[in-house]
Amino acid sequence: MKFKRIVLIVLDGVGCGALPDADEYGDVDANTLAHVLQVNDGLALPTLQRMGLGNIAPLTGVAPVTQPLAAWGKMAEYSIGKDSTTGHWEMAGGVQKQPYAIYPEGFPDEIIAIFTKVTGKKPLGNVVISGTDALVEYGEHHMQSGRPIVYTSVDSVFQIAAHEEVISPDELYAICTAMRAELNSYRIARVIARPFVGSCAEDFTRTPRRRDFSLQPPPNMLDSLAAADIEVIAVGKIKDIFCGRSIARHLPTVNNRDGMAKIISLLSTVERGLIFANLIDYDMLYGHRRDAVGFGAALVEFDSWLKSFMPQLGEDDLLLISADHGCDPITQGSDHSREYVPLLAWSPRLNAGVDLGTRNCFCDIAATIQDNFSLPIGAGVSFLSQLEHTSR
Repeated sequence: MKFKRIVLIVLDGVGCGALPDADEYGDVDANTLAHVLQVNDGLALPTLQRMGLGNIAPLTGVAPVTQPLAAWGKMAEYSIGKDSTTGHWEMAGGVQKQPYAIYPEGFPDEIIAIFTKVTGKKPLGNVVISGTDALVEYGEHHMQSGRPIVYTSVDSVFQIAAHEEVISPDELYAICTAMRAELNSYRIARVIARPFVGSCAEDFTRTPRRRDFSLQPPPNMLDSLAAADIEVIAVGKIKDIFCGRSIARHLPTVNNRDGMAKIISLLSTVERGLIFANLIDYDMLYGHRRDAVGFGAALVEFDSWLKSFMPQLGEDDLLLISADHGCDPITQGSDHSREYVPLLAWSPRLNAGVDLGTRNCFCDIAATIQDNFSLPIGAGVSFLSQLEHTSR
């Protein structure tokens, strides 16, 4: 069984239970999906339920079904870390065992000196803080002084916030590009541009013009697809995570709804290849901001969209749904969580679902996609043959 077109959708931050080593990350109580459903007293997710989401883990309001439509399972992260870069790279077959640099006390003087040299201005902040709190704390001073706001988190990120009327997005991107080059030797995973608007601390709002500037990824599935002239189309922040490498086309998005619309639009133009999409709202708008109600509403919206999307796929299509890490809005803190991620695989060609079990690495997705397109498997174990047993 071979599919001509694969749609891989990453629900950013939608983890499904703490990994065995979660205690090393302070995440022993994390369970993003279960906690969101609990807080919302269960949610109606009928499409995901029929696919087998409730068969993966106990979920309030999403019971297991006897005959799931999709193949279902969950995946453990093999790499060290719990950030978007690590999760997406592993999903593409790039396992990371060397940790990225983190700065729980802020960046050292030498890095701040580099930033000051690049921009001509000493930054505000240089603290570990949430993005929204950074705007409240430093936004007005930034507007008065013109000094960019620099902050980080428990992840390996160098984040730069600037008001769009003080430093234009294009200027901010140029600063981030320069800092990306300077910080490569420090093994900081991402430099992130965080434009915002508003007039005062009470109404500062981050805009959709965020951009991520990642380290160059290791050799991965996208490279092997591109080398075989198999088109890779990125939706959302996928292009930034992979530095645009081996990506034929890129469709930026402003939110989940826009991302879902972009995915549908590609069905009429992509006959063969990989559509690789990230839906970021779960993480950016709800997980980090500890908004379990908004998180739940976004899951309901995706479930409703999925009901209309699946009938548009044909016998030669394979749909894969997963996540890159957890981002539990209920447990302490506002950062990512070290969790299993769900795995759902569906095609109109499947007669019935099959239990894919607990996979030892996100890279099983890469192995399956490479197997499908008859390419050498770099890392991971393909589950394509398990799908074949249930196909007609």
